[in-house]
Amino acid sequence: MKERTLVTQRLYFGMSALYLRAATTRVLARVAGLPPEAARVSARNLRQDFGMNTVAGDVLVEGFVAKGLLEPRTEQRGDYRLTERFLEFATARVVDPLPRSRAKELLSQSCELATRINAECTKNPLEIEIIAPFGKYIGRAEQLSALELGVVVQPRAPTRRARWGRFMTKSEGAHDIRGAFRELSSFIRVRMVNDKHQLPRPFAVVFQQE
Repeated sequence: MKERTLVTQRLYFGMSALYLRAATTRVLARVAGLPPEAARVSARNLRQDFGMNTVAGDVLVEGFVAKGLLEPRTEQRGDYRLTERFLEFATARVVDPLPRSRAKELLSQSCELATRINAECTKNPLEIEIIAPFGKYIGRAEQLSALELGVVVQPRAPTRRARWGRFMTKSEGAHDIRGAFRELSSFIRVRMVNDKHQLPRPFAVVFQQE
């Protein structure tokens, strides 16, 4: 199960981050200690734990099913299994939004990181050609829920590779690069591609390999 981060001042399924986490935690408490085959909740339980009437609760349940938080039990209508994604929301971190000033600092650190990866990670068959933020950073919002980074990679030139030792596969190399950026901040969301034309527009190039 991956760690999920929720941001205050942002709505999730029409609810604040704190309210959603508290409600999903109440639901999770209903099945604590039960074996998987018995760990199920009813639509009525869900409406109670989210403090909703029948109409609003049914809409919420439908939304949870559509987004993969709940799985209907075919043998019992109105009963649902909690998925791993539901557990992510129940155990999520809740943080304040990312100020634009901090986002700019993270962009600077990302450029420095790309320079180090290209220069030092010589067993990685990939190197970083371009870093380009996109999404809400390109707008004028002063508070961001995430810093979306486009990372364009290319094969490392033979002259820039190590001469001996075990080399990473391309899959391992991509995983290693993603992990390095995520270590900078939990707000960073990496979109890795091999051509800048695959990046969501608009974007702004802040790093380009010489």
